[in-house]
Order: sequence, then C-alpha cells, then structure tokens
Amino acid sequence: MHNKKVFAFHFSPFRFLFFARMLTVIGNGVAPIALAFAVLDIGGSASDLGIVVASRSVFNVVFLLFGGVLADRYSRSQVLVSSSIVAAVSQALVAGAVLAGSATVTNLALLGILNGAAAGIALPASSALVPQTVPAQSLRGANALIQLGIYGGTMFGASLGGILVSAVGPGWGLGADAIGFAASAPLYFLIRVSSIETCQPTGNFFQDLREGWIEFSRRTWVWSIVLQFTIINAAFSGVMMILGPVIADVSFGRTYWGMIVAAQSVGLMAGSSLALRWRPRRDLFIGVMLVAFCAVPIFLLSQFASAWWLIATFFITGVTFGLFGVSWAHSLQTHIPPEKLARVYAYDAVGSFVAIPFGELVAGPLAFHFGSSNVLFISAIAVLLATFCACLTPSIRKLDTTSYGQVQKTAGSAR
Repeated sequence: MHNKKVFAFHFSPFRFLFFARMLTVIGNGVAPIALAFAVLDIGGSASDLGIVVASRSVFNVVFLLFGGVLADRYSRSQVLVSSSIVAAVSQALVAGAVLAGSATVTNLALLGILNGAAAGIALPASSALVPQTVPAQSLRGANALIQLGIYGGTMFGASLGGILVSAVGPGWGLGADAIGFAASAPLYFLIRVSSIETCQPTGNFFQDLREGWIEFSRRTWVWSIVLQFTIINAAFSGVMMILGPVIADVSFGRTYWGMIVAAQSVGLMAGSSLALRWRPRRDLFIGVMLVAFCAVPIFLLSQFASAWWLIATFFITGVTFGLFGVSWAHSLQTHIPPEKLARVYAYDAVGSFVAIPFGELVAGPLAFHFGSSNVLFISAIAVLLATFCACLTPSIRKLDTTSYGQVQKTAGSAR
C-alpha cells in the first residue's frame, strides 16, 4: 500500500496550490491584452507600450533570485501569500488608474515594476512547494496537473482578456487580474504542509545565493539542460515568434498564424496529459531528446511551408515540451535537496527568461541583415546542436527519475 500512487487531488494542500496558481495564471493571461490597449487608449505609442511591458519583465527576472532565497529561508506558502497581496494591490492600482482616466505611461511602468517583482518572488516558491503537498508516489501526477492548469489557464485567460477588453474596456480586464491575485492569497494561506529543514538565515543574501549556485552548478545534468533551453527559448520563443508573424503576413496570413500558435498550446496540454500516464525510466533523457523536434517548425517556417504543415508540427512540438516540462520538474524535485530547491528553480528561471527577450531583440536586426529565412534556418541548427550536446552528457542519460530521492524526506504527510 505504501507504493500505491494516489491521485494528487486527494490531498487538500495540493488542491489549494493548484487552484491558487490557476487563478493567478488566468489573471496574467488577461493582463497583457488589457495592458496593451490601456496604453494605446491613453495615447501611448508602441515604444511606450514596450517601456511598460519591459519594466515588468526586467524586474520579474531581477527578483527571481531574491525569491529563491526567501522560499528556501521561510515558509513557501507565506511567501506566496505576501507576493499575491502585493501583486493584487499593484494591479488594482493599475486598474483604478485606467478606469479613472488618470493612467500615464510613467505610473503604469512603476506599478508594472512592483507587479513584476512580486511575480519574480512567487515563482521559485510556487514551484518548490509542489513536493511538499503530495506524497512522493503522487509527485509526477501532481506536476502534470499543475502544468495542465498553467497551460489551460493561460489559454482561458487570453480568451477572457479579449472578451473583457472588447466588452467593458481594458480597465476591467486589469481588475480581473487583481481579483485573481487577491483570490489566490487565501488559498495559499490554507496550505498546511510539513516544514522542511530550511537554510539558516545568514543575514548575507549573497552567501545564500552562492550556496544555491553551488547546488545548481555542481550538477552537470541541471546546468546542461538549462543551457540547452537557453538556446531553445531564444530560437523558438524569441526569434521565431518575432519572425513568424512577418512571414505569415507575406504568405499564409494572420488567421493561420493564430491557428498555428493555438496548435502549440493544445499540444502543451496534450503532452502534460500524456505525462500522467507515460512514465519511462529515463524520462528526462527522453524528454531532452524529444524537444529537438522544435527545430522542425523553425526549419519549415524558414522555407515558407504551408500553414497546415506548421500547425501539425507546432502541435507535436507542444506535446514534446509538455512531456519534458513534467519530467524536468519531477527530476529537480526528487534530486535537489528540499532546502535548496527554490534557489535552483530561480537559477533555472533566470536562464529561461533572459533568453526569450534576447531572441526577440536580435531577431529583427539579424533578419534585416541576413534575411528571415537564413536566421530561422540557423536557429533550427542551433536547437539541434544544443540538444545533441545535452544528449552527450552522461548524467542526463543515466538519471533515474523513478527513484524518489530527497522528496521522501519532506512529502507524504500532506493531508
């Protein structure tokens, strides 16, 4: 009976975490659409919108490492309660300013900084909290469900954002984001889990960061995969998502491009669902190999392939990303000491988040000088080379994710 896998929703801490994260994700799906039209409605330019969006993104990345330290020092649920309250207040102020007609680019950017900082603090804590909410035997299923909730919430939030903005205006859309954060705070507060042996506060933030870096860097399989995805994110989520609409405009059209992007989202959910049932012994290594498939749609786009080929390959790419995401979360949670897990997540997130805006920034200039097709073709090659190098890493090939490792010390008492 001890090894029997129990459905993750059986445990109330997991249920609270799942719905809290979903509420936040839905709100954050609404916010970018509402914010874009809010800036335009006050007479802002595309550059103004870039300033507002970038202010949030930059501080989101900056505060990730700070959030990792906090989540390893203190109660992760309390960190999430605090960050949710800050995010709710900041978004409520944004919504109020837009509805009152007093919004300016400056105050939207400043409030975006506050919201981005709160989100950066929350991410490591929310990821590292998962293994504390379920027994080790249910952890993989829990990660798959969390990922399903994130992808599903993102799709629903984006759709809801379009409806709210067109029906009642961007201010109310931003208000919906504030409500999502506010509603998630009591759910985080209700999470009751076994405490972990947190690191003793040294009073030295940089010493804590250094300890996290040592844990991150000494595991070759961790930093190799983060490096692989730094390149993949720059190429796929950065370069291709900028050049894709440009190519769509001169070939198959904007409607098909929307269908292509939607196909990836459906694939992400399908891959997460598949991960609930498909549990190979070396699933991390298999996941690392499978993500090489994302080079295919990049290459097809460089050759101006038909939209239907792109829809099919974007869907399959989404499936591979969904499978990998569950394997990656499970591997970190079962092989990293619990008291250092949030800081490792923070370093992972920094590597991913920095890569995407970098790819977005360089895509246009590179395409201007070398042509969109050539830039996309080189991006596809870069993805294949990054994956090939990761697959050569012995610790990735040998990692056994069927062992529960460190998680057994902290999970299992969730009720």
